[in-house]
Amino acid sequence: MQNNKLTIPISIIIAGVLIGGAVIYTRSTPPTKTDATKSSEANLKTANIKPVTTADHILGNPSAKILMVEYSDTECPFCKTFQTTLIKVIDTYGKDGTVAWVYRQFPIASLHPLSAKEAEATECVNQLAGNDVFWKYLHKIYSVTPSNNGLDPAQLPILAASFGVNKTSFQACLDSGEFTEKIQSDIADATATGAQGTPYTVLVAKTQLNDTKVKQITEMFTAAALQYKMSPDQLGYVTTDKKVVLNGGLPYELVQQIIAAMIS
Repeated sequence: MQNNKLTIPISIIIAGVLIGGAVIYTRSTPPTKTDATKSSEANLKTANIKPVTTADHILGNPSAKILMVEYSDTECPFCKTFQTTLIKVIDTYGKDGTVAWVYRQFPIASLHPLSAKEAEATECVNQLAGNDVFWKYLHKIYSVTPSNNGLDPAQLPILAASFGVNKTSFQACLDSGEFTEKIQSDIADATATGAQGTPYTVLVAKTQLNDTKVKQITEMFTAAALQYKMSPDQLGYVTTDKKVVLNGGLPYELVQQIIAAMIS
């Protein structure tokens, strides 16, 4: 799936921002990175991801004002960091149904050979124990893995059993490879709609953003890019159909302010 020339990381984390008359930076931190993958430049500005359905893994209200659709790799260190950001977003906006989190699989086998099987493991847990346990298991994997193929595969059934999943049934599911096609479908969806690395997140608002909000969010990315001498697209952008794309492990401060602008 991936051209070796595109496996170098892209720096994309920035300082926090505040919404006001202008975009104001409150601190300066070295950029972190994303695991880069090849994507279709023609689709870069559309992010025409497949619609969210009941078949998706959803944490929160499926009818939320904003759906955060994240494509992620459990062995990506930047994804591991970004999980903390999205957990804080849900803690802030999930309880009242403003934001819900949708998780889709994006293991990058050329960088993290173990991540595809970990993705299958989460799907097996979902099948055997349901959506709530899926999320607990997913968060556990991210919390215990050192990233970059650091998690011993022998831990997968042990972690599943810690949430009450039958080990024998889990192992049979994992060995069957029955979720390989589903995971490949998520990967194809991400790359076809503009993903250049992991984590790749698309914020989908229930009501399309007006021009004022589009301008405000665009200015955030532009100002951040200037500070770090980067292209704004390396950080994120508003798509032609008025979704907001977040490239990589952006900090909570920025993500929170973008969401605040979207719902204001």
